[in-house]
Amino acid sequence: MTGRQAEGMAGHGGTRPGIGGAAADIGRCQLLSLAAFAVAGAGGLVIGALLLLPVGVGFLLLPPAATALRRMSDRYRDWAAHWTGTVISPPRPLPPRPTPPGGGPAGRHRRALALLGDAGFWHDLRWAWAEPWTGALLAAVPLALVEYGIFGAAVQPFVWRLLGDGNWYAFVLVDSTPSMLAALVLGLGFTVAGLRLAPGVLRLHARWSGRLLAAPYTTELVRRIEHLAGSRADVLDVQAAELRRIERDLHDGAQARLVSLGMTLDEATRLLDHDPTAARALLHEVRATAQRALQDLRELVHGVLPPVLADRGLGDAVRSLALDSHLDVHVEAALPGRLPAPVESAGYFAVAELLANAAKHSGAPEVRIRLSHTEGLLRVTVADGGRGGADPDGSGLRGLRRRLEPFDGTLVLHSPRGGPTTATLEIPCASSSPKTSSSSGTG
Repeated sequence: MTGRQAEGMAGHGGTRPGIGGAAADIGRCQLLSLAAFAVAGAGGLVIGALLLLPVGVGFLLLPPAATALRRMSDRYRDWAAHWTGTVISPPRPLPPRPTPPGGGPAGRHRRALALLGDAGFWHDLRWAWAEPWTGALLAAVPLALVEYGIFGAAVQPFVWRLLGDGNWYAFVLVDSTPSMLAALVLGLGFTVAGLRLAPGVLRLHARWSGRLLAAPYTTELVRRIEHLAGSRADVLDVQAAELRRIERDLHDGAQARLVSLGMTLDEATRLLDHDPTAARALLHEVRATAQRALQDLRELVHGVLPPVLADRGLGDAVRSLALDSHLDVHVEAALPGRLPAPVESAGYFAVAELLANAAKHSGAPEVRIRLSHTEGLLRVTVADGGRGGADPDGSGLRGLRRRLEPFDGTLVLHSPRGGPTTATLEIPCASSSPKTSSSSGTG
C-alpha cells in the first residue's frame, strides 16, 4: 500500500473519545517528542558512518547504524497504525548480514555498498533529518498547550503572590485575585484546547510520516506486479476449481438422472405393446426423474449466478440470503443503484460464506449486515454477537480472501475469544448508477 493510499485509512482506529482517550493522546504526543531525540541520534550515527566511508571505518559502522535507523522508522510505522489507523507501507528489508564464508571485511564492504544502493535506506535517512524539526515540533504543540494550561490552572493560584511583580501568564498580568482567576480560566482553556487538538495532531503527524516513510515508488511497483501475478494465478486456480465443481455436480446430479431417464424410456418402449399399464407407470417415473433433473440444473445455475442477484442487485440478493437463514439477520443496504456484476457476485458469495460461518460456528442468535458504497469503495460489514475466536487463517476465510484479491479487495476480521465477531469487506469499484437506494430488512 502506498503512502497516498494509506492516508485514506486514517481515522479507522487508534484514538478513543473521552477524557481517557485525550489523556492517552497527550501521552503519545509526549512519546513522539522524546523519540525525536532517538531518531536524531540514529540519523547522526548514519551520517557519521557515511562521512567515515573514505577512511574505511564507515563500511564497518554503516550496517549497524542503518539497522538502528530502520528499527526506529518501523516503530513509527507501528505507532501510526495503532494510534490512528494510518498504514504506512514499509520498504524492502535492508540487505542481510553476510554469513560465513561470505563474511569478513569483504562481506561487510559488499553489504555497505548494497545499503548505499537501497532506496529505502535513503528514505529512512531523509525522514530522520526531517522528523526532529517537523514531526516532533508538531507533536509538541498540544503537549505545550496542556502543560502551560496546567501551570495556569493548577500552579498560578498558589504561587502568584510569591512571584511578585512582572508575573505574566500569557497576556494576563497576574498581580491580584481577579487576574489570578483570569489566569486560571485561561489555563483551563489552554488545557482543553491541547486535549482537543491532540487527536488531530496525531493524525496529521501520521500523514506527514506516511509521505516520508512510505516505500519508494519502485518498491510499490514491484509489489504491485507480484500481487497481480499472484492474483492471476489464484483466479486461474479458482476458475479451474469452479469448473471441476460444475462438472462434478452435472455428473453426479442432472447427468445421472438423464441417463436413468433414457434407460427408463427404453424399458417403457419395450413394454408399450404387451403391457401398457407397466409402460404408463414407467412414463410417470420418467416425468418425475425429468423434474428432479430440471431441479438439479436450476440449483446448479443458482450456485453460479443467483437470479435475484442478476435481476435485483446485491442488496436484494443479500436480503434473500437473510430470509433463507435460520438466524435473525438484519440487513441495512445503502447502495447507489447497481454495481459491476463481478463485484456484486464477489460480495454476494462472500456474505453467503460469512453468514454460513456464523450459523455453524458463532452460536449467535442474530447477525447484522451492512452494505454501503462511498468514494468508489463497496464496504460490507457482517457482525454477530457469538462466541468469537474465529481463525483468520482458516480455509474458508482464505478462500474468501482469494475471491476478493482479483478486485484488490480486503477482508478485516475482528474476532476476540468471547466475541463479538466483525468481518469487514472492502472492494474498490464504481457505481453504474447515480441513483442512491437505501433500505433495510430483517430475515
